[in-house]
Amino acid sequence: MPVIGSPVRPIVKWAGGKTRLLGEILARMPARIGTYAEPFAGGAAVFFALASESASGRPTARRFERAVLADRNLDLVALYRATRDSVGDLIEALRGFRYDRDLFYEVRGQDPSAMSDVSRGARLLFLNRTCYNGLWRVNSKGIFNVPFGRYKNPKILDEKALRSAALLLAQTEVVHGDFSEVTGKLGSGDFVYLDPPYAPASSTSDFTAYAREGFGPDDQQRLATELIRLRKKRVLALLSNADTPETRALYAGLSQDRVRVARSINSDPASRGEVSELLVSNWAPTTPRKRRSAGA
Repeated sequence: MPVIGSPVRPIVKWAGGKTRLLGEILARMPARIGTYAEPFAGGAAVFFALASESASGRPTARRFERAVLADRNLDLVALYRATRDSVGDLIEALRGFRYDRDLFYEVRGQDPSAMSDVSRGARLLFLNRTCYNGLWRVNSKGIFNVPFGRYKNPKILDEKALRSAALLLAQTEVVHGDFSEVTGKLGSGDFVYLDPPYAPASSTSDFTAYAREGFGPDDQQRLATELIRLRKKRVLALLSNADTPETRALYAGLSQDRVRVARSINSDPASRGEVSELLVSNWAPTTPRKRRSAGA
């Protein structure tokens, strides 16, 4: 793998991104990993940070042998596949976009289902960089419905970031599907980081519309059950979620750390700011630890 001088950041702005929590997450990972899996990829901040270590040129830096990214949002999966397989074409496609209200609504109104990965990925990036607050939200039909955002001069094309991301994604499997399709294939020595749409912290903060299917209470329970199954298979798993009485009860018997982290994207502006989050691991069960603050 070519040497990358500095950590690669996410190429897409995503609600719930883990850039501010990277130190806490990376510190909990083992030094050696067979397959690293991230079934709720989103902005994939953890993957890019971990893979940047492997591409730093230091012979002892590489932690994983293989990597798998997955998500139920097909637009996002198309973007990562296009970046991995056809980054030059993706860059050229993005050159055709400009920051324009009429163009935004024209592109937003397109049906991406018949598009190639390159066209679909370019569409996502354009809408993501020019929509209100960089928020990706879809309705029950899976249609993106965020309005146009007001910016001075948004950077629609970041060629350097895309080419750096392409290097890290080169040997990475990218999957469209449920988390269980990824975790079901893991075995001893593998590590999975799970970052699902968070359980609602209040009655007004139940935003999970990153993909058409949503992610409800039954899915949260499936995920908690999967952490126990993975522990029996000797697969290390780390999960992040909202810090609520319900989630603490859901993961009772597993190691729980409560941390404070800043949030800059939320469908409700009043809900932005520093919040408490829960990091759950399926090894060394303990009681929840004292809150710590994760810096920006």
